[in-house]
Amino acid sequence: MSRRGRQRSPRCRPGGLSARARAMVPRLASRWPVWLFQWRAACTPGAFVQQRTWAGASRTPSWGRLRGVASISPLVRRGSSSTSSQAPEVVLTCERYPVRRLPFSTVSEEDLAAFERIVPRRVITDPEELAASNVDWLRTMRGCSKVLLKPRTSEEVSHILRYCHEKNLAVNTQGGNTGLVGGSVPVFDEIILSTALMNQVISFQDISGILVCQAGCILEELNRYVEERDFIMPLDLGAKGSCHIGGNLATNAGGLRFLRYGSLRGTVLGLEVVLADGTILNCLTSLRKDNTGYDLKQLFIGSEGTLGVITAVSILCPPKPRAVNVAFLGCPGFAEVLQTFSTCKRMLGEILSAYEFMDAECMQLVRQHLHLTSPVQESPFYVLVETSGSRMEHDDEKLSSFLEYALGSGLVTDGTLATDQRKIKMLWALRERITEALGRDGYVYKYDVSLPVDRLYDLVTDMRARLGSKAKHVVGYGHLGDGNLHLNVTAEAFSPSLLGDLEPYVYEWTAGQRGSVSAEHGVGFKKQSVLGYSKPPEALQLMQQLKALLDPQGILNPYKTLPTRA
Repeated sequence: MSRRGRQRSPRCRPGGLSARARAMVPRLASRWPVWLFQWRAACTPGAFVQQRTWAGASRTPSWGRLRGVASISPLVRRGSSSTSSQAPEVVLTCERYPVRRLPFSTVSEEDLAAFERIVPRRVITDPEELAASNVDWLRTMRGCSKVLLKPRTSEEVSHILRYCHEKNLAVNTQGGNTGLVGGSVPVFDEIILSTALMNQVISFQDISGILVCQAGCILEELNRYVEERDFIMPLDLGAKGSCHIGGNLATNAGGLRFLRYGSLRGTVLGLEVVLADGTILNCLTSLRKDNTGYDLKQLFIGSEGTLGVITAVSILCPPKPRAVNVAFLGCPGFAEVLQTFSTCKRMLGEILSAYEFMDAECMQLVRQHLHLTSPVQESPFYVLVETSGSRMEHDDEKLSSFLEYALGSGLVTDGTLATDQRKIKMLWALRERITEALGRDGYVYKYDVSLPVDRLYDLVTDMRARLGSKAKHVVGYGHLGDGNLHLNVTAEAFSPSLLGDLEPYVYEWTAGQRGSVSAEHGVGFKKQSVLGYSKPPEALQLMQQLKALLDPQGILNPYKTLPTRA
């Protein structure tokens, strides 16, 4: 069996368990159920899963034998619909929200003929083909675009935008359409410019790990490409099977590797962008250092297609870790979640690559709607800890010491550990598929906020008390290491009354903690009117001036990111 597939002793020392842990097992045998010290097969025939598992009581650390995990299915693509084909039609955005169409031109037969000359046989006008691109992934917004364009090159994008600029035609750039704030779909009849065919890797430097590719490359496929060369993408998302790297940059997506590798603002080295008038801005440098003037790429990262269309990217990829472990732990309270994080940082140091949390209601929803099973006993909170390093024995010793301490101090009451890729994906599925489970629970009100870590869950507790029985579920999960909370509220259907109870209260609460109303999902359509809770008037005015400079007619992704001017 390969080293990655072996189940290893907690301390990776000869003889298996540490002497302290071996001495504790007989004492615990009478205090814990027999199954904690036995092998157990998964429910599905042929799907036997072996994982190191432990359970403990307050101040009594222990190491059990192996326990199987039943019914945890692999990850699914975020792009696949979580609703049935008979789902009711989504209400038009312009009917659900008080928004007025700006004085843009409408697409004519003459315009369609011009587009056909620019991108032959890649002008889509069939309503059935357009339907999916007009609706966001959450099925909460729907535009009424009549045309979708599929360029393959930056030059084709340039010709399209130059024409639209001259004809005053609004354009909505769309990547994988996995956004959660309505930024990737038209509000009215904007032309949809899809980057789906701009999916080529341009170059990769094996020594430096610098990747240059087109904006339409799917994140998961890029990660597979660089993994074959012993690197990984610095970004990982639940939507990786569908999202485009260009969309990731346009929204400045955070994701699951932020704790280890930081923001895209630090890993992106260069961009190629097409401006509203068709000008191609080629800043596609592959230099780690370039201190010549303004760093223009930063204008477009996080601008959500409102300042220009990102067509290519140069990004620095870190080396692929040689040893990866994932621990899934149960915690008795949020105070213990915080203390466990502090302990992780102190004891795991440089190998800590992710620290995610979810509450008991999240686990209930993934169990109910996705039929996933928790590998640990029921707990008020769960945390997922990932370590990534270069030497297995070194990481094992650090992780073993941390887990033993966490159990002994009562921070953790139960947990399981995965060491090979298949089982690691099973544990990550519990966290990554929460969004999918929420979508199956009903209409979802989503809030993605940054808060001081010690106040992170207070907003969830407050909203449960405020909403009471008006909501089906109020859940909290997210990237605790980044201070990023995903507050989600589900209901049977959209309700203006419930929305009124949520907004602006959530934003006021967040502003009161000096937090951000958007941590990683972007602003899009849904949050463009609440930027004032996170940015001062002077900052908003400067943003409006930049928009007017780069897109004077406002044709790029209108009604998004910035408050719409009358």
